[in-house]
Amino acid sequence: MTETLEWQGRVGEAWAEEWRRTDRTLAPVNEALVAGALRLAPARILDIGCGAGATSLALADALPDAAITGIDLSGALIGQARERAKGRPALRFETGDAASWRPAGGSFDLILSRHGVMFFNDAAAAFAHLRSLLAPGGGLLFSCFRARGENDWMSALHPVFARFAPAALDAPEPPTGPFAFADPARIDSLLRSAGFAAPAIAPLDFDFVVGAGEDAVADAVHYFGRIGPVARLLRDLGPEDRRRALDEVAGIAAARLSDGRIAFRAAAWIVAGHVLKEPA
Repeated sequence: MTETLEWQGRVGEAWAEEWRRTDRTLAPVNEALVAGALRLAPARILDIGCGAGATSLALADALPDAAITGIDLSGALIGQARERAKGRPALRFETGDAASWRPAGGSFDLILSRHGVMFFNDAAAAFAHLRSLLAPGGGLLFSCFRARGENDWMSALHPVFARFAPAALDAPEPPTGPFAFADPARIDSLLRSAGFAAPAIAPLDFDFVVGAGEDAVADAVHYFGRIGPVARLLRDLGPEDRRRALDEVAGIAAARLSDGRIAFRAAAWIVAGHVLKEPA
């Protein structure tokens, strides 16, 4: 329940405040998901872990005739999504847990998620539930990070964790969290057991832009200090160690400054599946 409670509380609030920065880091993922959705031309879409609404809004632009529902654990994020979607009646947002939430009526042609599926407390049960929300032949499309070691932004931050949280480097990958779906075999097993056909799992490598503008280094330090594994690390440090850790992050960011922005390479999966046809 820790992840759920954190998304409902301080983590969700941080993402709601930093939605412009998080949208920037995952912009290429958004583009890939929208392109995948366009190939399916769904009439009813459910965007799970919708955050501040970036993917839902992009889908509404690309598929103006589609009815789109976004759902997220964080009331703060849903508030931002609703604000951004004002005047767009085809878009609606609800606060809830996608692992158990049910719509008032009807099923969906596509369930989609930008990096929102890695945080289910019981992934097998959650995917089975999502399967029940899809119409016959309905599709599932989501993104998730590949392994930590394949993500340059995590590798670059290794010295910070080695100095301030060395035990975290040796700990096994938890079943819930940003890198929980790094293993494509786990994704395949979870989806098949939930009633989906064998999924297509394709790699996506992209620029993870964490800093830009007049002071790109400060922008990057602010991002890492508020979002993701470094932010979690900082919460457990005293004031002096926190300052030293942020100074180290600043040095790492400055070394990547090029053409007014700070970017690392990121590695994700784009996963596409569909509901198995019922036997005749």
